[in-house]
Amino acid sequence: MDRLVNTVRPYAWGSVTALPELLGQEPTGEPQAELWMGAHPGAPSRADRGAGPRPLDELIAADPEGELGAATVARFGPSLPFLFKVLAAGIPLSIQAHPTLDQARAGYAAENALGIPLDAPHRSYRDANHKPELICALNEFDGLCGFRAPADAAALMAGLGVPALDPLIGLLGAEDESRALRDTLAAILTMDGDAAAAAVRDTAEAVDKAAAGDPDGPYALYTRITREFPGDRGLIAGLLLNAVRLRPGQALYLGAGVPHAYLHGVCVELQANSDNVLRAGLTPKYVDVPELLKVVEFMPGAPDPLVPTAVDGTPGEELYPVPIDEFRLSRFVLDGHEREVDGRAPQILLCTAGTARLTAADGTTLDLARGESVFLPATGTGTRLAGTAATVFRATVTL
Repeated sequence: MDRLVNTVRPYAWGSVTALPELLGQEPTGEPQAELWMGAHPGAPSRADRGAGPRPLDELIAADPEGELGAATVARFGPSLPFLFKVLAAGIPLSIQAHPTLDQARAGYAAENALGIPLDAPHRSYRDANHKPELICALNEFDGLCGFRAPADAAALMAGLGVPALDPLIGLLGAEDESRALRDTLAAILTMDGDAAAAAVRDTAEAVDKAAAGDPDGPYALYTRITREFPGDRGLIAGLLLNAVRLRPGQALYLGAGVPHAYLHGVCVELQANSDNVLRAGLTPKYVDVPELLKVVEFMPGAPDPLVPTAVDGTPGEELYPVPIDEFRLSRFVLDGHEREVDGRAPQILLCTAGTARLTAADGTTLDLARGESVFLPATGTGTRLAGTAATVFRATVTL
């Protein structure tokens, strides 16, 4: 068992207080956005096995089968297949989508061939992996996810009474829904600068007025955008997307090509080990419109929040089912009964409430307080988990 020392990423959209509260630390006054747990080379966790802290990616590279298990290496390769995070959104994140595995490999190779440095601000592919992800709300969590039906998006825009949106409403009326959504998003992102500025200004004023008159209505959630991103055409793009509010314990799976934006709240996030993001707005960062339009899946569909289900054969474990094997998220809500955690695959355990105690097969114990995490190598032996009024999330793979 390796207690992890993790890096907090201080992105501008982060909450000033949420992660310090989780970690039992004093706020610095600066935004703290993501707590990374895993072996991504951008910010690997560190573990001390008696010779001082070492990055987890280095420990795994030195003995892949010993750390990950032969089955995991054979299935996914000699590196940890997932990245585990706590995400704390104080203001909206960018509207974004992620590539398929084939798109990521091709895009990464193409940008390498062009000699674009990995840390260049105009680089779209920073690795050759895809980035499906699963989020699970720790508190009430607001976001945008997937396309509305074009008719619904057109009605939402029409309800604002903004003449500048009329051409977009016309595009949304096309018979082919996929083409309607693609053409509308492309028109928003390529609109002339002055025209876009005027359209965004008028739309923001209309959104704020509508939300003031109906605080629980369909425009209220978008006031977070008008307040934090004045003048950003991502506001109009966001009207194409479904609004969703997750209750604590609910989750969303986001596959390749699904446009989304996280607006406010704290969640755990489990994803493939990648940092590839194509953005559409709500950001000062690079927006690669042609590449984004290649990656996005222009299919309408309402988000379907997941709730955890009991795991057969593992009392106390609740699973959030996803259609891929590179990551698997479950949780234990501990009630005083000792639970057994399977040890055949590598895993990270994160305590988000209370205090949990882990006991290894040799009797070694480790206590996890709220905000603390541990890496369990694939030893093949189980680890016992106990606690009262404690919640522990388990990130691993499916073999």
